[in-house]
Amino acid sequence: MRILALDQGTTSTRGLVADENGRAEIVHAVRHEQHFPEADRVEHDPQELLANLRAVIEAAGEVEAIALSNQGESCLAWDAMTGEPLSPVIVWQDRRTEATLAGVAGQAEMVRARTGLPLDPYFSAAKLGWLCDNNRRVQQAHRAGRLRLGTTDAFFLQHLTGEARTDVTTASRTSLMSLETGQWDPELCKLFGVPIECLPEIRPTVADFGCIGEVPVTAAVVDQQAALYGHGCRAPGDAKITFGTGAFALAVTGETRPPEDDSGLLPTVAWQVGETTTFAVDGGVHAAGAAVEWAMRIGLLDGPEALGAFEAPAAIDRGLAFVPALAGLAAPHWDGSAAGLFIGMTGATTRQDMAQALIEGVALRAAEVIARMGPVARLSMDGGLTRSAYLCQFLADVTGAEIVLPGTEELTALGAAQLAALGLGGTLPSPAPRAVVTPRPCDRAARLARFSDAVSRARGWRS
Repeated sequence: MRILALDQGTTSTRGLVADENGRAEIVHAVRHEQHFPEADRVEHDPQELLANLRAVIEAAGEVEAIALSNQGESCLAWDAMTGEPLSPVIVWQDRRTEATLAGVAGQAEMVRARTGLPLDPYFSAAKLGWLCDNNRRVQQAHRAGRLRLGTTDAFFLQHLTGEARTDVTTASRTSLMSLETGQWDPELCKLFGVPIECLPEIRPTVADFGCIGEVPVTAAVVDQQAALYGHGCRAPGDAKITFGTGAFALAVTGETRPPEDDSGLLPTVAWQVGETTTFAVDGGVHAAGAAVEWAMRIGLLDGPEALGAFEAPAAIDRGLAFVPALAGLAAPHWDGSAAGLFIGMTGATTRQDMAQALIEGVALRAAEVIARMGPVARLSMDGGLTRSAYLCQFLADVTGAEIVLPGTEELTALGAAQLAALGLGGTLPSPAPRAVVTPRPCDRAARLARFSDAVSRARGWRS
């Protein structure tokens, strides 16, 4: 059994082929352009992403099933008949809808009750409403009865299989789906100005999503939930964190929706297999790898390898902190007005000190999220930043959790492939961990308190 996982992410498109013997290899990977037309906007070219997916499929050779993982909240508009894009992909990091959401702030409680999500530009609903209000081609297509709106997975599937479909995990990230019903909510669609008839059909995570050529697509899933599955998290309390463009922690909660509380974490669908829906809580950090890329772009870092080790004591212990709020603060603060901040510099502060504070700031933001999940004794961790031994050890120290580094870095793709295998009635194994990082003694409370002080100073800057 050979399964191809198409992992279409924020910065690249990757293809992993896995089989029942435990082999898993990347057959093709290609990066795509990031477009920043204005200060608060982030876009991708949908045709470039689609071309990259086709290249991955061609490189894979013969397979028995295909899985598709996607960016989640990133979305666009296209012609329902021809598939022609009517807009760029508006990426999950995009903040153009801040003012729109401020205008419906009175409905925040209703939105949270139905979707589990706060009012935030991160999610798809306001982006799709913005396209309906501001894009002439979208408006013309709507009047002509030819408009399709949705997340990137539905756009890709229309082109690759002929049918625009999404899965319940992706739909749960839009602010348009009721967690209770697993279907689009008419009142939410009306609130955000999204015509419900233009949205794709929602299916379970493991389902018939059509065929690419003769090969069935048996699973579609949002990237972070795919990674959760790939980490082997199945039982309530199992938790992982993925350090990609952002950092996203999820913990499985079981087959009932998590109760609402003041943790700042978001209840979400982990996956649906058959009639069984598994839920999770989710907490995201908008800028992790994105903060590193920004630092390289402005010359603060020569490359990510500079974050591997530092001889000096922890920067936070020396009063130097970085708050990676380059696109506001997500969980648990949900403050889009926050701004990135270095604080504690003196005339003696070096470039290396600031690099150390940067990677610690990413870890400390992740620690804020993990702390809200309750006692976490063991945390599975993946993503490009796990190549930094300093990040792994610092996160273990500041959370007090044992950090497990899986035997493959391709957890999103592996989890998607494992879900697709279920659609064929089979299973794919997970590799053994490559390392376990044990926490060392430190004054965790003091580190988190000092960082919390820095976060408070970063909040509200853009308001």
